[in-house]
Amino acid sequence: MAAAAEPRPTLAYFPIILGLSLAFTITVVDPLILGLNMPQISRALHVPPEVVGFLGGVATLVVAAAVLAVGNLGDAYGLKRLLTLGLVGSAVVNVLSALSPGYVFLLVMRLLDGVALALILGVALALLKVSVPEERRPAAIGLFMAIEMVLCGVTPAVGGWVVDAFGWRWLFLLVPLIALGALALTARHVTEPPALRRREVDALGVSLVGLALLSLVHGFAEAQNGITRPQAWLPLAASAIAGVLFVLHERRTPAPALQLSLFRSGAFTVAALASLTLNFIAAGFSVVLGQFGSVILSLSQRAIGLLYLPGTLLSAAAIVLSGRLIGKYTPRPVLITSLLLLTASSLLMAATAEPTMALWILVLATWLANLGSLVASASAAEVILSHAPPGKAGVVAAVQPTFAMTGYALGPAVYLLLLNLFFQRQWLNDAAERGLSVTEAEEAVDATRSAMAHSPGSAGYDPNLLRHSGLDLGLDFTDGLRLTMLVVSLLPLSLAVAAYLLMPRRTPTTP
Repeated sequence: MAAAAEPRPTLAYFPIILGLSLAFTITVVDPLILGLNMPQISRALHVPPEVVGFLGGVATLVVAAAVLAVGNLGDAYGLKRLLTLGLVGSAVVNVLSALSPGYVFLLVMRLLDGVALALILGVALALLKVSVPEERRPAAIGLFMAIEMVLCGVTPAVGGWVVDAFGWRWLFLLVPLIALGALALTARHVTEPPALRRREVDALGVSLVGLALLSLVHGFAEAQNGITRPQAWLPLAASAIAGVLFVLHERRTPAPALQLSLFRSGAFTVAALASLTLNFIAAGFSVVLGQFGSVILSLSQRAIGLLYLPGTLLSAAAIVLSGRLIGKYTPRPVLITSLLLLTASSLLMAATAEPTMALWILVLATWLANLGSLVASASAAEVILSHAPPGKAGVVAAVQPTFAMTGYALGPAVYLLLLNLFFQRQWLNDAAERGLSVTEAEEAVDATRSAMAHSPGSAGYDPNLLRHSGLDLGLDFTDGLRLTMLVVSLLPLSLAVAAYLLMPRRTPTTP
């Protein structure tokens, strides 16, 4: 009997991994570099203050609402075909964005870009599953995420340099360059897997997901001005109703957008929640970093972008190693470790944030958050992809980006809600200690909010404008930040405990 052929080494699949990783990275760096450079763009296009936050996050919201449908479409009409369409669409939309005559045009382009990003995000991991043998997949995912880590570390710094050197319009040419590389590699090395003859798209389910998510994000944003206001609780109630209707619909429809039966597996549920959590923290932390870095530490946009660069190669090596560890053992210990890294990042900020804190501590906190996020993503991806049956790679693989983009959309809103609540508590206590009335304190804080018009986030406070008030708003804001990070640290810590209890300790053996 002839001996079984030795499986090809992981590096033999490197062109496939590189092409798909470049495509996947676009979905991360596209909104990231826009958010970090929003002040220059909003000033140039005269974006109204109330539109700035929506302009920065609308593409992400579209992705979160649409990516479930992409998984269905990919299985029915071809994963590679949809990836190609998404890459071409994103490149064209970004080139047109560079020509924006005003913010309304750019807003329309961001909506279209969200559709293109959903196509990319919904099929990239599914193509990785069908293109790499199962025994090589954990190492391939580690290499996949390592490439993303390097690009995510370099691109913010490159984007800041491009804007300073050539102007904000040239920023939109970075994504087309990455897309061209991804197109060249995937066209040559990635083969189209067999598609189902026809699969009905669950339009109602996808619509309910979109309504639930958009209402939830809007409700959290409005809650910053008071949870009892109708503008806050009505969207939150609508989100809850849409969520319940979605679950009821998915249990009855013959072709659901989301296979609820998958969540009977504790490991699958933990992996999906980990995808939500790591993106929730990554997105929320970036907003906090932008606010705290620019307002309290007086860092430039280029300097904030450079915070992502140190430790990038070390993180990439760690992610490659994590892929090998997942293959050798199970995703369980790697996922638990990565969630503890996210916890450590939040606790480090909670313990050390000061108006005059050392920059290296901020770099360390950023590095821990990025490393924990990407290692957790690699572990969660392996767990989710391992549950995909033949012919349904797109539907199952779409679960991770659906939960991921939900977390990415919720992160800024929830972080800012907590930050505002804790900041308000701190400046009220500060005013009471100094003998100022609540009205006087509110007038002082309201004066600073007028300075946030072109901030990358939806809240900004400049303590230097308030020295005449007698309040130490720089310290109050920092204390509010510390409390926010302390509360948020409980989320990955709780999930690490759940992973320890619910995920299998060893790979099941086959007879």
